[in-house]
Amino acid sequence: MDYEIQKTGRSYGYIKDYLRNVLGVMSTAVHLGINDEDNTIKGKIIGNDSVLLKKRYESEKTVCGKTIAIAVSYALSTMEVNASMGKVVASPTAGSCGVLPAVLITMKERFDLDEEKLIEGLLAANMVGSVVARNATISGAEGGCQAEVGTASAMASAAVVHIMGGTPEQAFSAAAMCFKNLLGLVCDPIAGLVESPCAKRNGIGAANALMCAEMALSGIVSIIPFDEVVEAMYRVGKAMPPSLRETSMGGLATTKTGIQIKMDLFK
Repeated sequence: MDYEIQKTGRSYGYIKDYLRNVLGVMSTAVHLGINDEDNTIKGKIIGNDSVLLKKRYESEKTVCGKTIAIAVSYALSTMEVNASMGKVVASPTAGSCGVLPAVLITMKERFDLDEEKLIEGLLAANMVGSVVARNATISGAEGGCQAEVGTASAMASAAVVHIMGGTPEQAFSAAAMCFKNLLGLVCDPIAGLVESPCAKRNGIGAANALMCAEMALSGIVSIIPFDEVVEAMYRVGKAMPPSLRETSMGGLATTKTGIQIKMDLFK
C-alpha cells in the first residue's frame, strides 16, 4: 500500500476505493460468461466454453477437482467477456485478464473471504506485477505469452499465498515457480485476435497459480530466486523470433486450420 501511495500520489482511501471497483469488475466478468447459456457473449472465434465446463463440474465428478475446474471456468468466462468487447481489468494485460480474477474469486468463494482480504491479495499481486514490468516486460509483443499469462499467473499465485497467511518469501517462491512452468510460452494468436489460444492459456495460468501457491505454502522453495527467474524470462523473450511474439506469423496462427479461420473471418 505504501508503494501504491508513493507511486500514484493518491490517498489510502482513494486506492482502497479504486481496488474495490477493480474487484467489482473482476467479479462481474468471471460470472457473465459462465451464465451465458444462450451464447450471446462471444468473440469471433471463441464461444461459451466456460458454460460447458461449468455444466461438467456441476454434474460430474471432475478429473482435476472442483476448485481447479471452477477457477479455469472463471478464467475462460473473463476472456469471453474480453473477446466480446466487454469490460475487463488488464491484469497485467487484456490478453491475460482471466487469470487473476479467476483465482481471486475462486478463493473468495472457496474460503468465504471478505473484501479486505481480497484487496490485500490485489496489493500483493500488484507488487509482483510491478517488479516484472520494471525489470523485464509484461508485453506479449516483446516477450511472448510467458510475459503476459506468465506474469498474470505469478501475480495470482503470490496473492493466494499472501491471503492464506504465507510469508513474502513463500509468495515470491510461488511466483517464481509459475514463471518456470510457463517459461518459453509463445504468443501466436489465431487471426491476430486475442481469443485463441489465449483463452485456454488463461485457464492454464489460473490452475498453475493455485498449484504453485499450494507448493509454496507447503514449504517448497523455488531453487532459482524470483528476480533471477524474471531476468531469465526476459532473456528468453528477447531470444524469441518476431514470428512468436504476437505477430501471428508463427505457431498455431500459421497452421492450416489457423490460416483458414483467418481467411474465413476477413475474406
